[in-house]
Amino acid sequence: MSVLRAETAPATPAPPPGAPRLTARLKLVLAVLLVAQFMLAIDFSILNVALPAIGEGLGFSLANLQWIATAFALCAAGFTLFFGRIGDLIGRKRIFVGSIALLGTASLVGGLATSPGVLLAARVAQGLATAAATPAGLSLLTTSFPEGPLRQKALGINGALMSAGFTTGAILGGVLTDLLSWRWAFFVNVPVAVAVLVIAPTVIKESRPVVRPRLDLPGALAVTLGLLGLVYGLTQAGEYGWTGGRALTGLLGGAALLAVFALVERKAREPLVPPRVLCRRGVALGNVLGLLAFVTETSLVYLLTLYLQKTLGFSPLAAGVSFGVLGLGTVAGGLLAPRAIARTSTRTVLLAGGLVQTVFTAALLFLGLPRTGAGAALGLLLPATFFGGVGNMLVIVGFMVTATSGLPDEEQGLATGLASMSQQIGITMGTPLMSAVVTASTTGAATAAAVRHGVTTALAVNAALVLLGVLVAALLPRDRPA
Repeated sequence: MSVLRAETAPATPAPPPGAPRLTARLKLVLAVLLVAQFMLAIDFSILNVALPAIGEGLGFSLANLQWIATAFALCAAGFTLFFGRIGDLIGRKRIFVGSIALLGTASLVGGLATSPGVLLAARVAQGLATAAATPAGLSLLTTSFPEGPLRQKALGINGALMSAGFTTGAILGGVLTDLLSWRWAFFVNVPVAVAVLVIAPTVIKESRPVVRPRLDLPGALAVTLGLLGLVYGLTQAGEYGWTGGRALTGLLGGAALLAVFALVERKAREPLVPPRVLCRRGVALGNVLGLLAFVTETSLVYLLTLYLQKTLGFSPLAAGVSFGVLGLGTVAGGLLAPRAIARTSTRTVLLAGGLVQTVFTAALLFLGLPRTGAGAALGLLLPATFFGGVGNMLVIVGFMVTATSGLPDEEQGLATGLASMSQQIGITMGTPLMSAVVTASTTGAATAAAVRHGVTTALAVNAALVLLGVLVAALLPRDRPA
């Protein structure tokens, strides 16, 4: 963790007495929380490559195979805000440790599953554990590190590892499935969960408000069901199209329930999401930026996977390995972001990161057909994904800092719950959105040229969404504290 040590150049003055320092205990706290968040990020993508093998091994029908991913996504996104608030009420450490235990148990059950029903139950439990552990882990991070440079550095490394974890999951899933078995995509979580459970209780301090507020049960029910409907509609849109009955039912029902939630919160004595929090420009605009950041980068992996496999003829494993460069870019961006924020401002980093990501996403529009040669395509794709990953991570770290700054510790569970919800809905929304664009652009054709046309059309939409994020960032106050 040398990246967290202060620079020791002679010109840099020593920190004043009493300034926040990264103690040995804080380093251990950071390591435990980062390992846990990295594992949670991997779970979002590690089974993508393994789905066909799981279907063959357990007898899933082709129509039901998507539920392996959907069952996880529904719970991971739908319950995040609810569990984030529960952590505020009963203790974030308690929620974090309990959810990691659930994740380890569910992963063991999933790896040992002998029927579709058992495996889907394990995926539901994994999703619930992720929905609880992600905001609790982020809350423990933000409350363990004081607002300022130390928290920015911690969030920078956390963001880099979470984004790299999504990419690593795609690669690791292919390697484990090819060399061992799809079951190891579940088993790999177990030793990590055990290690976190052994260390976390002794080094992490409990974090919860002094005054325990009441749980807004009507609000919690409305927002959870609304998010479940919304995520279900998004996943069905990717499978059956945006005008399909299932997609429309989920999307419209989810939107209606979220509208009910907004009305409930205005009248609740102790609302789940106090309107004063959402009225903060940093919280509101920051979460919009986070949603766009995760929509664009995670869906980019899907689009480039289509291009590499359907247009250039790469194997799934070769396509997955190609994204290692994107992972390196996200790590570089995560390490760069805290220093850039400290030297400039959060708003400046958000603008710069968005512009870099826009430019290099737009550069991918020039990807060619097989006759131009795979070497020429990779010569553009690899540097573009690297620098686009750097830009995306600048935005993600800026979003985390913006969305969690200026709030008291008793509201950090809410703030990180909102941020986690934006992240997970963005991950869920991106692929169905871009899949619909590709499908509409190819009009059913599956030739290399048609797929390339559909992918480049979706890349143009992707770049436009990133540019929209730049415009949103421009609305932040100029004097936003770093």
